[in-house]
Amino acid sequence: MKKQLRIVIFAAAMLSMGFAANAQSKWGATPEDSIACISNVSLYQEYYKQKSYTDCYGPWREILAHCPRFSKGVYQRGETIMIAMINQAANAEERNAYIDEMMNMFDLRIANFGEEAVVKAKKAQTLSVLRPNDFKTIYEIYADAVNVGIDQIDENYVTLFFKSTVDYVKAGLADPTLVIDNYDIASERLENILETVVDDSVKAAKIRGYISSVEAVFSPYASCDQLQEIYQKKFDADPKNAALLKKITDIMMKKGCTESPLFFSATENLYEIEPSPNTAMRMGQMCYTKKQYAKAVEYVEDAVKGISDKKSLYRAYLILGRSYCELDKYSAARAALQKAAECDRTKGEPFFYLAHVYASSYRSINDGLGGRTAYWAAVDELRHAKQVEPTAEFAAVCDKVISSYSANFPKQSDAFMLDLIDGHSYVVPGWIGKSTIVRTR
Repeated sequence: MKKQLRIVIFAAAMLSMGFAANAQSKWGATPEDSIACISNVSLYQEYYKQKSYTDCYGPWREILAHCPRFSKGVYQRGETIMIAMINQAANAEERNAYIDEMMNMFDLRIANFGEEAVVKAKKAQTLSVLRPNDFKTIYEIYADAVNVGIDQIDENYVTLFFKSTVDYVKAGLADPTLVIDNYDIASERLENILETVVDDSVKAAKIRGYISSVEAVFSPYASCDQLQEIYQKKFDADPKNAALLKKITDIMMKKGCTESPLFFSATENLYEIEPSPNTAMRMGQMCYTKKQYAKAVEYVEDAVKGISDKKSLYRAYLILGRSYCELDKYSAARAALQKAAECDRTKGEPFFYLAHVYASSYRSINDGLGGRTAYWAAVDELRHAKQVEPTAEFAAVCDKVISSYSANFPKQSDAFMLDLIDGHSYVVPGWIGKSTIVRTR
């Protein structure tokens, strides 16, 4: 008690000497606030050190009341203090009052220390633990955080934001199209994060885990039939709405629903309304799906001249590479797929399709083995694809194709006649010209 009295006397003396004039932002707006603040800080710190959080609660509240800009740590520690108070609440009414107070604490932190997007995401996550069935409030706080600054929110909160979207829609509070809209937001943010850590295998694996989690939650809404059902009525009601048409064509391209009649209709309408590089790229996808490969090349070659963002370029070059392959223009196909790989270093697709290009061209390879050495180069690309995108699902697809291509390797006896021995170096001749190793069956 004497120690506390000395602190208060010292604070009063300092304030009378003009101390408060230089420290109002931290110690409060008035001399009285500063005295109250200083007199409670030591109590708060001592109780917190002892992990006596319920005793800490009183002086901690006084600090927030009199000097809310004292330190960010007061709010960070406040989460622990408030959880302790919530856990010892005598009844539901008292518990809810403490929860409300904790939510207000997050708002006070934002008002005094900023970081609005991050703190709101933390607030939403905390509320989801304390009131898991309050789907409306949880989602609205997450949505606010995303609107304020999606680029400031880490992968964990992005994933939780998307899960809260699905809960919100399942509760009947919004149309299912919100799930698709927010899937675009969440998946793009996660892909952007992945691109920054792709050279760190541990961090990249972690982000891929979050991406898989979002995909799993989105799966019930992601089938082509579901997308057709969700968007057909909207399209029929407003078939010339450019923003809606962009949403339809974008999500259907992303989820591989390019054979849907709705995709065709939306693509043609969008190109008619807004002829542009991006809509030309969508027309190219439509033509590829319809097996009009020459027209697909025409549209996409024109599109890539005006597209600047890498994600759209990635999609365009994939379409271009696959179209050229179908036209037996293998060198052009490889060049396009290599450009796709440059646009997105996190994707194994370009190498997967390049393997298909090599395998498709085997008849053009004059190697004395019926062109079967092309399959060596193809399998090399598939293995590289797995390294670039090491997810279990993608690896399973690659492994299935590797098994199929390996069955087409030259026979050991045929290779021996050309002095080719398993494990030795070999350059696949012709347009492929790739260095590889001999493998037989």
